Amino acid sequence: MTIRLYDTATREVRDFVPLQEGKVGLYVCGLTVQSEPHVGHVRSAVNFDVLQRWLRHRGFEVTFIRNITDIDDKILVKSAEQGRPWYNLAYAMKIELDKAYAALNVAPPTYEPAATGHIPEMIVLIERLIERGHAYPAADGSGDVYFDVRSWASYGELTHQGVDDMEPAADADPRGKRDPRDFALWKGRKESEPATASWPSPWGPGRPGWHIECSAMAGKYLGDAFDIHGGGVDLRFPHHENEQAQSRAAGGAFASYWMHNAWITTAGEKMSKSLGNTLSIPAILERYRGAELRFYVVAAHYRSHVEFSFDALDEAAVGYRRIEAFLDRAGTGEIGALPEAFATAMDDDLGTPAAVAVLYDTVREGNRLLAAGDDEAAAEAARSVAAMLDVLGVHPADPAWAGTGSSDGEARLTAAVDALVAGLLDERTQARADKDWARADAIRDRIKAAGIEVTDTPDGPTWTVS
Repeated sequence: MTIRLYDTATREVRDFVPLQEGKVGLYVCGLTVQSEPHVGHVRSAVNFDVLQRWLRHRGFEVTFIRNITDIDDKILVKSAEQGRPWYNLAYAMKIELDKAYAALNVAPPTYEPAATGHIPEMIVLIERLIERGHAYPAADGSGDVYFDVRSWASYGELTHQGVDDMEPAADADPRGKRDPRDFALWKGRKESEPATASWPSPWGPGRPGWHIECSAMAGKYLGDAFDIHGGGVDLRFPHHENEQAQSRAAGGAFASYWMHNAWITTAGEKMSKSLGNTLSIPAILERYRGAELRFYVVAAHYRSHVEFSFDALDEAAVGYRRIEAFLDRAGTGEIGALPEAFATAMDDDLGTPAAVAVLYDTVREGNRLLAAGDDEAAAEAARSVAAMLDVLGVHPADPAWAGTGSSDGEARLTAAVDALVAGLLDERTQARADKDWARADAIRDRIKAAGIEVTDTPDGPTWTVS
């Protein structure tokens, strides 16, 4: 058994070898809690939830840390616009984020540290960088402290860039910088900012820069060296590049593997709050169940960009309901053995598209077995289906799905109708296989009389309400 993962740093799929046998340290950059989470946000959470589920299935003991950024320039700006304390905004949006994670069955991490709870660790890390000659307090009296990118010869190695080719860092006033690419480790308090958004430090009151937060939290809970660092592909630069540079410059080895999930886009652009093309989780859950939305997300490979559309989500939801219908007809949701082809796909850099194809093939075979009257073999197929769904976090019997989404009742009714229609279609398929054309036509007429149109496709018959 060998799991292979794509390492962003080396730009190749590599055999995964943990630092400690049987144990994995996983750190994922969580969200900045500035506003309501959208479907683009939850993709990262779902993708890395699948990763930790698969690692645990393969027998690893996983320490999974996913942070929360609860102090940040964007939080201060948005809270000021809304006329509310920054900590009130961050707290309220953290509650909404927790609801979104729960609605999509994203398992809680081992620990979820918040940036504001780790200011002392950040100050210690900044002091170490200054002592080593890799950081300096600004000479302009601002109270800012910067990382000196020219002092670290390996700066740019994660994203394969040269310093001179990089854009200037935009996270602080450039007046106090030695180089425009130097980035802020500590930001001195400005008169325009609330006093509650600053903490005492050797350089005066202020708050941490974004990048130092994750380095300090990862180091506290996973040590100076850990296995996997993950996050969205948009974080590769400057966030992850800066994290790696400052952590290694401080003397730690930091992450052995870097994994990044791709975007969910709308009209070809990254789904983001700043572009105004967001789709909030509560809004989507008014139309779909959480399990259906999660199934849509996991069906795509984590490194593939996904162009969001409700048509594609509809298709995923219908596919998921047919899987549910098969389990209902087979009469079991017990977890059995995983098909070897499914495990092979998951071991190959979390190849969920191929894994989902195995899932569909097993459901198709299970329906054929039911139509042939082989209930025992169909039940065995159902147990394999349940095992695959469990790994992907979409098992219908998981208590996490109880009452998720306001469309739950409607979706269950649709699943029940689908189960009845699927049974008739299986009977028709068997009749056609037996060349009993009269019976096959009679079943088709019965379905059509109920207002349902049947279409024969290479993958089997499909139906729609006419």
